[in-house]
Parts: sequence; structure tokens; C-alpha cells
Amino acid sequence: MNANVGGVDRAIRVILGIVILALGFYYGSWWGLVGLVPLGTGLFSRCGLYALFGISTCKLSEKPIES
Repeated sequence: MNANVGGVDRAIRVILGIVILALGFYYGSWWGLVGLVPLGTGLFSRCGLYALFGISTCKLSEKPIES
């Protein structure tokens, strides 16, 4: 699977995911688990919606080489 989430996009997703998880924990809400989605897509550099719509924020040098 090719990475389709670039550096800045990835950092924003990780930070946003952590903030949402922290707010959910602080307020005692299960909705905080929604933060796992941006956190996971940021950590793995792969977004299903980006793949579905053919979007990529990766630079060519960031993409892993497939054999």
C-alpha cells in the first residue's frame, strides 16, 4: 500500500487525534475515541478516503518504493 498522507498533513492529523482523545478523556465521553481515526491515519501515512478519491499529499520522494 502506498502512503498518501504527507508530512504536514500527517503532523496535523497526529496532533488533532491526540487532542480529541485527550478531550474525550477529560470530559469522560466515548466520543473521544473518534480521535483514533486521525491519529491512526497520521501514524500509518495512509488515508482510506484519500485513496478512494485519488488524493495524495505526499511528495514523490516520500512515497515508498514498491517492488
